[in-house]
Amino acid sequence: MTMRAVLILILWLTGAGAQAQDDILKVGSKRFTESYILGEIIRQSAVRAGTRAEHLQGLGGTGIVFAALEAGAIDVYPEYTGTIAREILNLEGNPTLEELNRALASRGLAVAVPFGFNNTYALAMREGQAERLGIRSISDLAAHPKLRLGFGPEFIGRPDGWPGVKAAYDLPQRTPPALDHGLAYEAIGAGRIDVMDIYSTDAKIERFDLRTLDDDRGFFPQYDALLIFRKDLPERFPEAWKALRALEGTIDAGRMVRLNAAAELEGRTFAEAARLYFDASHKVASAGRGTLWSAVWAPDFSRLTREHLVLVFLSLAVAVLIGVPLGFVAAKFPTTGQGVLAVVGVIQTIPALALFAFLIALMEAIGTLPALVALFLYALLPIVRNTHAGILGIRAGLRQAAMALGLSARDRVMLVELPLAAPTILAGVKTSAVINVGTATIAAFIGAGGYGERIVQGLALNDTTLMLAGALPAAALAILVQIAFEVLERIASPLSRAGAGS
Repeated sequence: MTMRAVLILILWLTGAGAQAQDDILKVGSKRFTESYILGEIIRQSAVRAGTRAEHLQGLGGTGIVFAALEAGAIDVYPEYTGTIAREILNLEGNPTLEELNRALASRGLAVAVPFGFNNTYALAMREGQAERLGIRSISDLAAHPKLRLGFGPEFIGRPDGWPGVKAAYDLPQRTPPALDHGLAYEAIGAGRIDVMDIYSTDAKIERFDLRTLDDDRGFFPQYDALLIFRKDLPERFPEAWKALRALEGTIDAGRMVRLNAAAELEGRTFAEAARLYFDASHKVASAGRGTLWSAVWAPDFSRLTREHLVLVFLSLAVAVLIGVPLGFVAAKFPTTGQGVLAVVGVIQTIPALALFAFLIALMEAIGTLPALVALFLYALLPIVRNTHAGILGIRAGLRQAAMALGLSARDRVMLVELPLAAPTILAGVKTSAVINVGTATIAAFIGAGGYGERIVQGLALNDTTLMLAGALPAAALAILVQIAFEVLERIASPLSRAGAGS
């Protein structure tokens, strides 16, 4: 398969070359329950208005989702005024919608449609412990430096999160390691941490009997939930826009807590929880996730398997087509080879989410295409290194014998060197394939689907069953891939020994 054919196949499979998707409203969301549900409400509102819409769920933190919006990979997502002001625009105080729109105008973006609730950040402790220590406000934490903190990664990194709180209240506690928001609830419930960050509309605050500490110095700004969108959205999707405008002021804090509880406490899917918004009686039935077995073989299994296989093997095919020649060049030209090996080695050290964020901005796309590029880059190192090692491992006598037989340079490569190096090259391809199966689960963070979609949703809900329903098929696929390549290696080894005259 030529490189041109591979690129055509990528475009066809990702839909980038099949048809223009300007007629599809693309909704994004962050990786926590409330954002998932609001994203679903936006999508379902558009669909009810007769507009085709898709929801790219759980794309990550603010940086990744906002980059996707700026790049045009999504059209709209639910956001909060305090986040836009502090983290995106670096504005102080509580700017009005008009001030936010003036600041966003140069980026081709706008905000509108406040839903009607303020989901502010807060710090919380177990009620019993807080009462025993006499802690009622954030200021009181200063007298208890040994309290164990557990904060989400975004809260730790944001200026309106822990760094700002620590400075504003002059708190002595050190910055803790990042802990997923859903897992922090389990940790505080089990007594492994003492203080965590919460959102004021979290459904689990009452369930875990937490005391919300008073922000007595007024540090946290307003976090009014609303839409942030591309300015051309109302013109491109007029009917959907009318439906979205109708959402304004229709969700108060109590109703948002109810919707969050439907997903986090009652086991409903995000789509089911969102449908509660449209059902005045709040009697939408829950399909439930049931047992682990039923969760693994849920109706989305075939779709997720297809998406995962595309991610793994398409990126692997391109990595083989490029990595084997690179490894060959590295073996034949040592000076150049050191640079090639260094570059592919450095690529392997880049954190996946950082690479995804960079590719989203660079390619102005989100989903399968940037995920394929990232997986291709991560697959290069084992293939290049093993090809390099396999070629260098061929005895000089065998090369001389091939030359003595009068074989051309091309025939020596194709008929002698590559067959002899095949077992080593295949071992590198096997390593890349197995790594890709696991790494592909992270691609769900940018809407590329695959088994990681279940893992991401399970993390948001702290649902172990859902996480295992994604992890187990990925592990099984990795085992099957390893077995398949071991069979190929056994086939290649006799050929290699025959070529070596052993």
